[in-house]
Amino acid sequence: MLFEKEIRKLGFGLMRLPKKDNVIDIEQVKEMTDRFMEAGFTYFDTAWAYEGSEEAVRQALMERYPRESFQLATKNAAWIQCKTREDAIAQFETSLAKTGAGYFDCYLLHNLGEHRTRVFDDFKLWDFVKEKKAEGKIRHYGFSFHSTPEELDQILTAHPDAEFVQLQINYADWENPAIQSRGVYEVARKHGKPVIIMEPLKGGLLANPPAAVMEIFNAADPSISAASWGIRFAADLEGILVVLSGMSDLAQMEDNLSYMKDFTGFTKEQKGVVEKARTVLSGIPLIPCTTCNYCAKVCPKNIGISGTFTASNIYTQFNNLDAAKHQEGWLVGGHGQKQAVQCIKCGKCEEVCPQHIKIRDELEKAAALFGQQKED
Repeated sequence: MLFEKEIRKLGFGLMRLPKKDNVIDIEQVKEMTDRFMEAGFTYFDTAWAYEGSEEAVRQALMERYPRESFQLATKNAAWIQCKTREDAIAQFETSLAKTGAGYFDCYLLHNLGEHRTRVFDDFKLWDFVKEKKAEGKIRHYGFSFHSTPEELDQILTAHPDAEFVQLQINYADWENPAIQSRGVYEVARKHGKPVIIMEPLKGGLLANPPAAVMEIFNAADPSISAASWGIRFAADLEGILVVLSGMSDLAQMEDNLSYMKDFTGFTKEQKGVVEKARTVLSGIPLIPCTTCNYCAKVCPKNIGISGTFTASNIYTQFNNLDAAKHQEGWLVGGHGQKQAVQCIKCGKCEEVCPQHIKIRDELEKAAALFGQQKED
């Protein structure tokens, strides 16, 4: 057990707080915080990179509740704007100052995976969090992760002292080759690490799933929300410390509390309902990309092919263009790759694709979908 006593499994994710006139609505955040605490939930999750969130924590939580009555987590994103170890350490000090927390119950190295992992090693931040734990400014440390099961296994093997890991897990991505929720979960379990779950609703997409999925949920129980199925699926897994929900208003808070305050686990029938929903989702025809990235190794223009296909598939499944564009921006531009519109149709990618995808045709469709303009 990570904490001295067991905590309730719903965590308040502070990434998408309500806004009023484009500024965080602190009065509504206070009301949400009060309802959360009144219901017996105590875990709050923020980050240095969540603009305005740490200050909101200070006002809504720190200045209004005894410090030992809740658990606070924040994160260090050393790969953002940090050129030196001192820059990275400054993020920790900034978080302490903004939250006024005195110490953090959980401190995470933020978003390990791919090129980002090395930054934390180069800056010796694993040594830093150990030092801060010895000083009492960190109670527990771990990391959040977005990459493959194989890389997670490498990190946990190299850093067995990590006390927990935060993973993207939801029923839609359980077998998704681009996310591999089940795979990373099983690696964490193999290493005996408690798991904090993020994105149980896939950035909100599973709160409004396709109509065919919604029909399955309504047939099982028309009185509860689609969101409840996603969050309870995550909370039902073994070895879960807490499931984070990025609640954006009081209505979402009340909905989450309604089904999590007395949650003790799924029945066999309820598990079957989610499995049926996942089967329907997976039956929607998608680009069959497994993100092996053989195509990327031969592309002369450095097109973000697999990232583009992941984003296109999100649009196909959920009919949400904004979410698809956001994913395309992160998976392609955020990884230093070129957009689909820059494809010169050389065909080298198709020669090496194990799935025999008509990559050039799919990239042309994606460029039109995302409204991309070719560079001069």
